[in-house]
Amino acid sequence: MANQRNPLKINVGFFNNLPIGSFRDIHFESPELHLPPDLDVTNFSGSVHISRTPQGLLFDGAFRAFIQAECVRCLEPYDQLLETEFSEVYAYKSHSFTESNLFVPDDGNIDLSPVIREYLMLENPIKPLCKPDCQGLCVVCGENLNLATCEHQARIKIE
Repeated sequence: MANQRNPLKINVGFFNNLPIGSFRDIHFESPELHLPPDLDVTNFSGSVHISRTPQGLLFDGAFRAFIQAECVRCLEPYDQLLETEFSEVYAYKSHSFTESNLFVPDDGNIDLSPVIREYLMLENPIKPLCKPDCQGLCVVCGENLNLATCEHQARIKIE
């Protein structure tokens, strides 16, 4: 069902011959994955539960991945975990779009990349922190206070 070149592109054409209420679960795992146009993730994993409804196909997905982020306090790079869940309906007829304008194409191949990318991007924190108690940088000399205490910080603690 999954395409080797694009592991998030799946053929759901077989659902046309199945009764309403039929379902399939598809699992995904990839050590590295590019979600066009600009999201590169590592340790990508998740699954999607696809159910046939009278209107189309209901996709219930749960995914997790790591992105390379930079801490806003200490400016060090770190791996940021992103986890998301979603439910989307892909309509059978293009003139009966769902709220998100998703529909089952005539060839039966659905690329989940845009949807998964969108949901993962929504989980990306605005102010990423490498750890909740990150000390940041010294405002005077720029020393990473997670790694060492500079003379400016020692002076502040004494006073």
